[in-house]
Amino acid sequence: MDRHKVLRLLVLCLALLAVIKFLYSPSRRRYLNMDIPDSRSFWRKGPAPESDSVDPSDNPEATEQKEGHQIVDHREAGLNYEDKDLVKAQKDGEVELIEDTDEETIEVISAPEDTHKGPLRVVHLDLKGAAPKVSYLKQIFPLLSSLGADGILLEYEDMFPYKGKLKILRSPFAYSEEDIEEIKNLASLNNLEIIPLVQVFGHLEFVLKHEKYDHLREVDTFPTSLNPVAPGALELIKSMLMQVLKKHPKARWFHIGADEVYGLGQSEDSKHWMEKNNGDVGALYLMHLSAVCNTVTEVRPGIKLLFWDDMLRKFSVPTIRNSSLPTLAFPMIWNYSPNMDVNSVGQLLHQYQDSGFKGVWFASAFKGASDIDQRWTPINARLQNHLGWLKVIESMTEFPSIEYQGIALTGWQRFEHFTVLCEIFPVGIPSLAVCLQTLKHGSFNQEAENDVHQILGCKIQMEANNCEGSGAFAGAEVYHTIQKIHNELQTSIQNIKADHFLRGSLSPYHQKYSFANPRNIGFFINTLKKLLEDWESTLKTFRTQMEDIFYPDAVEEWMEENVNEHLNRLRTMVESAEHLNSLKGRPKSLKES
Repeated sequence: MDRHKVLRLLVLCLALLAVIKFLYSPSRRRYLNMDIPDSRSFWRKGPAPESDSVDPSDNPEATEQKEGHQIVDHREAGLNYEDKDLVKAQKDGEVELIEDTDEETIEVISAPEDTHKGPLRVVHLDLKGAAPKVSYLKQIFPLLSSLGADGILLEYEDMFPYKGKLKILRSPFAYSEEDIEEIKNLASLNNLEIIPLVQVFGHLEFVLKHEKYDHLREVDTFPTSLNPVAPGALELIKSMLMQVLKKHPKARWFHIGADEVYGLGQSEDSKHWMEKNNGDVGALYLMHLSAVCNTVTEVRPGIKLLFWDDMLRKFSVPTIRNSSLPTLAFPMIWNYSPNMDVNSVGQLLHQYQDSGFKGVWFASAFKGASDIDQRWTPINARLQNHLGWLKVIESMTEFPSIEYQGIALTGWQRFEHFTVLCEIFPVGIPSLAVCLQTLKHGSFNQEAENDVHQILGCKIQMEANNCEGSGAFAGAEVYHTIQKIHNELQTSIQNIKADHFLRGSLSPYHQKYSFANPRNIGFFINTLKKLLEDWESTLKTFRTQMEDIFYPDAVEEWMEENVNEHLNRLRTMVESAEHLNSLKGRPKSLKES
């Protein structure tokens, strides 16, 4: 055989091997049939297409995706491809997309069919403060189910086990991936549907506090709201959503937050967008939210999206109707007032019905809706809030075009990421029981009261604002100890400070100059020491009880905010009294000036 022919044959074989390797590479297979996202995406120009159905599963494209078993790289969704030839080449599989190993792909899965009959009652678990350990949730989920809950609105914040580039968002005590699986299993065992909640606009303090992301702030000096048109903003939100969605492939509902977007429209980017698009803050808000919704439904066809309604209240009906949001998501109207104006809620229902929304949720509060540093839950105030919502629910026949789909009983652990804890979960359990049973029975009647007594093992006393009895619910010991701290810690110290001899011999002046008659000290020192011993014993047990439920950071924070200041004052008084007593009456230790 000719030498040149042999060389040509060898080159041909090598080329053939290279082609075969390319055709059968995993990356090639992954993206061969991948669709490039349509113009609904955030960074595309032009209006979002309208849809006649609020349920994305009605879209025939969604059916094709389900049958085609598509895999989507979430980084590509919504990018502004300027080179049309490159887009076509990517769709045709002629150009391979390089996968960033730090990111993930996500399989397109249609949301499960809704089999639940009637509106849902879901309990909000706010994990941005004093997130319970999974071992405690194992005890709580059966309780919630027995009280009448259908699901859990799980607000992850920094407790989700973000990974890759998002790992910085995790709390040091964030749940592990195994914890998430256990939480889902516990919910399933107790017939509780999980609705994940991820903030995508306002209340992104836990993200924007990091230097890595502070360039995405709407207001430079505040880590509160996202700049929706900053380069990389939507990509960040998508990355967060995709990681959470991947852990909840069976979710039928998903909450995207979007409340209290303080400062929206103040960044130069936002001002430029509004000027260029002849829009206002309303259009800017609706544009971002619609883009986020499309991002989710691209990978979870049929999933039903929820968002807080407060920003929507400011926008006109035409502004809302001109967006695609009414076909993509459902507003959750929140009102936590014990003196709720039912008529004002009715006006909102008219507004949202006229705007084209086909469904609506409500949000009440069983705790965490009073003062920013509230320690003890006011049960009657929370009951009144739910009685107000029952009136609204009864009025829904006046709104035939908008369906009441459920109510979330919120239980805020703190007002925002940077504020103090308020009313930790065990403290709110009696209130939660009252509120759930009120919704179940239509009022807090005798039957509801009896059910609460039987389930909790204690009797609700509205006037005394407590649950009388030892209590059989998980966390009852913490509940009763916090009640004792709330009612007695400061009072007991104030009472002993009112003692005649203590006021006369343990003043700041006496302590400063070590000057006192030990005879006078003797009248109160033993009482003072006994008070300190009793509280230290109580609080030692209490700390152990708290550590069974919460992670160390939450225990330390609660003690610092509610106990340490008072206990340290008591310790200082005891130490000073012992010191003065040991001096046996000496001259003032005056210091030379």
